[in-house]
Amino acid sequence: MNASPSRNDPCPCGSGRKYKACCGRLAPATGRAAQCLPEDAVAHLNLGNALGRSGRLEEARASYAQALAIHPDFAEAHNNLGDVQLELGQLDEALGSCRRALEAKPGYAEAHQNLAKALGRLGRFDEAAASCRRALELKPDFAEAHNTLGYALARLARLDDAISSFRRAVNIRPDFVSAHTELATALRLQRRTEESEASCRDALALEPDSAATLAVMAELRADAGRFAEAEELFKRVISLDPESSEALAGLARLRRMSAADAPWLAAALRLAGQGLPPAKESSLRYAIGKYLDDLNDFDNAFLSYQRANELAKRSGPRYDRNLMTRTVDLMIRSHGPKWLGAARSASNPSSRPVFIVGMLRSGTSLAEQILASHPAVFGAGELTFWGTESAPAIAGACAGDTPEITMSEAALAGLGDRYLELMRRLSADALRVVDKFPTNFLLLGFIHAALPHARIIHMQRNPLDTCLSIYFQRLEAANAHANDLDDLAHYYREYRRVMQHWRTVIPAHAMLDVPYEGLVQDVAAWSRRMLNFIGLPWDERCLDFHQTARTVVTASRWQVRQKISTSSVERWRHYEKYLGPLKSLLQTDAG
Repeated sequence: MNASPSRNDPCPCGSGRKYKACCGRLAPATGRAAQCLPEDAVAHLNLGNALGRSGRLEEARASYAQALAIHPDFAEAHNNLGDVQLELGQLDEALGSCRRALEAKPGYAEAHQNLAKALGRLGRFDEAAASCRRALELKPDFAEAHNTLGYALARLARLDDAISSFRRAVNIRPDFVSAHTELATALRLQRRTEESEASCRDALALEPDSAATLAVMAELRADAGRFAEAEELFKRVISLDPESSEALAGLARLRRMSAADAPWLAAALRLAGQGLPPAKESSLRYAIGKYLDDLNDFDNAFLSYQRANELAKRSGPRYDRNLMTRTVDLMIRSHGPKWLGAARSASNPSSRPVFIVGMLRSGTSLAEQILASHPAVFGAGELTFWGTESAPAIAGACAGDTPEITMSEAALAGLGDRYLELMRRLSADALRVVDKFPTNFLLLGFIHAALPHARIIHMQRNPLDTCLSIYFQRLEAANAHANDLDDLAHYYREYRRVMQHWRTVIPAHAMLDVPYEGLVQDVAAWSRRMLNFIGLPWDERCLDFHQTARTVVTASRWQVRQKISTSSVERWRHYEKYLGPLKSLLQTDAG
């Protein structure tokens, strides 16, 4: 690399100013330094930095490429190129650039942090967290790395740890608006609404027109059922940032769309066609699909959803069918009738917990909303306790081909006691606390062994309606099976297999199967049956569940606040010609 002038030297362009105040400046992106010093890699780096900050990403990428043509081992240029590639949605290329930066400079904390961002966008959250931790070993007070670590941990459903990381980021950099906003998002997912709003206020005090923060505020209003307020906030976001794919998509989730929303469709289609990064375009395509479905334009709706899912696959992890099958095999081997039937004197006898499980989009939110309308019930939402607690044992057993998971009576008792303490923190006095994390269906062996008097409500829905609803919903990257119909069919078969096992080994009095179709056709009868199952008397307020004021942080937050409807029953028939991979699921469920 040719030596560049010292920043205090006269600029070689002849302006008479110092280099740092002329061509050596990082902004504005004039390109004068690169013109004066065409063989100076640093000049091209500086130009790339300025162009990137100006939003001229393709030009920035070209400047970094020129710097690297001059100096192939220029770590900073590789790293900054990776940053631009991330912004452009070129995730694999960004990963390669960050790794080349680290090959040239292994102790480069910023490159470890950028690598973590790339891994996170690809849905490789464990690796992203590890890369952040390496950056923090090198630079403990690196606020950006704490923030990115929080992002990865949140996607791994480790929300407590994520919140700690975000708090560390804002403690180091109190003016870090993005970290305040991410903290608000994580707190929202834990239904810690007041704390989430406080973090939003902290961010808005620093940047009153932060579109990202206002979008979180809009989601909080929607969670509380205040949809008109949410719509106004999303519209404000769009006025601040007309290119906000999140706000445009958010509007479509607040209500049923109609032909009067044609201007919304035009704006969404225009933005989606502008070559957005995959994750942003995907969010819009899901929303466009919903608009078209609401207007009964089913063919075009499916094409839009199909595009959304193809884009989601590009920016998320692949579904590992073998891992899912091995995990179900492990659950069945580990939790046979002898193990589950063993007498455990240390097991907690509490009957407070009620678990609602099933496939995503099978009616779990509706069931929770009905039960939570009873004065003796607290609806806790989707708690990740069991998945977090069991993950190390399951991962270790799957990776090492261990015949089965073993857990001592004391360990199981400890699990039950910690879970009940969580219940007490959420609600000190409710007779029943409902945990409706759907995929707890995998973990019912642990749950029943630790809490034998807990009650389990298993929601069932037509498999085609279930899978289609999943395919039409933008979900977290951890649900990698959601973006492909063949993967969905495989996942559903494994879900069905493990549920058939639980029916044979868990006592019948501990688990109630509730058909979604039956519930929406006779809500009174099935609501009475669910309440009787969990040991509570009938209360008429359960029939007015749509009027119950509570926070709902799921994709069904609008639906559960509407009067009961059978419109979603056999919805799949509108899309029958597209559902070939799912048709085999129509075989009758056992039991």
